[in-house]
Amino acid sequence: MAMSSILNADDIKKALDAFAAAESFDHKKFFDMLGLKSKSSDDVKKVFTALDADNSGFIEEEELKFVLKSFSKNARDLTDKETKAFIKAADMDGDGKIGIEAFFRNVGPC
Repeated sequence: MAMSSILNADDIKKALDAFAAAESFDHKKFFDMLGLKSKSSDDVKKVFTALDADNSGFIEEEELKFVLKSFSKNARDLTDKETKAFIKAADMDGDGKIGIEAFFRNVGPC
């Protein structure tokens, strides 16, 4: 599923451009720029499902490395430092992966 079918293409471009430089990624700001807080729970769930490339029900560290490419094939990979910071911030139970509940708490509607 293309992210542009869920999110505004201009918002995606602006968010990707804002974090194009290595070591600049901030997951909360990125997802805020995408407008996820104003999206329905169903739309946020669709984004989560798209990021969960292996359909495990979790977004693991290996999937997070390529999170920006889920929004555009030309986007950069996250650095190891950025990936680990994202996991640390969003992993609620310390299992090294992000479940749907943690995703909602970190990026979804209030």
